[in-house]
Amino acid sequence: MAGLYGSSTTQNVPRVAIAELVGTYFLVFAGTSVAVSAALGRPIAGGPADSLAVALTFGLALVALVNALGHVSGAHLNPAVTLGLALTGKFPWRYVPAYLGAQLAGAVLASLTVWATFGDAGREGANLAATLPAPDVAPVTVLVIEALVTFFLVLTIVSVATDPRVPQSVAGLSVGFTLAVCVLIAGPLSGGAVNPARALGPMIVSGQFNGVWAYVLGPLVGGIAAAFVYAGFLAEAAEPSQADPETSSARD
Repeated sequence: MAGLYGSSTTQNVPRVAIAELVGTYFLVFAGTSVAVSAALGRPIAGGPADSLAVALTFGLALVALVNALGHVSGAHLNPAVTLGLALTGKFPWRYVPAYLGAQLAGAVLASLTVWATFGDAGREGANLAATLPAPDVAPVTVLVIEALVTFFLVLTIVSVATDPRVPQSVAGLSVGFTLAVCVLIAGPLSGGAVNPARALGPMIVSGQFNGVWAYVLGPLVGGIAAAFVYAGFLAEAAEPSQADPETSSARD
């Protein structure tokens, strides 16, 4: 069975788990570092460009990681991607525990690094960029917006990374820019986690768990739904003449 971005699903578990840990670590570290800088008013992400800087950082980091690690582990870096693929039969279940554990471990280690980098100001003043509902936003709204944006992220991933009709040269850019757009959309409401691991890492280290269930359930629901929609309706299929011999014979 082929994995995402040309990776193999027959590799040894430690190898792919390390790739997922390192990839998730960098993704969360890069994005949350910029978000903490913005929250603390550091010049590199100051003023009105804060939100754009955060979204672009997550997106560009994902572009780099897809190209660097996609051929190794498939660069899931997100439990919603892993579970969506597994539930649609596109990823072996024996790898799922290792992937989920590695993704969460990478996110937690990244948050610890951000804490070490910015000190207590990053943890107490910026919550290590933990995604929390906006003051006037209910957890149910967080659930809906996180499910919606993750749906489109995972739909893009399974499309460009598994369908031979898509040139592989555009896969990384497509996925990365989709993540950036998703963060921009959801950011004002939920902070734009689009990834249970990205949400849980900073929450665990900062001790802020407001609406945690919505940040876990929302992306999982959206990601799994996207995988099923693509597998059931959009994936490459045989032409009718190839799929149905009787139709082909009648036509001849």
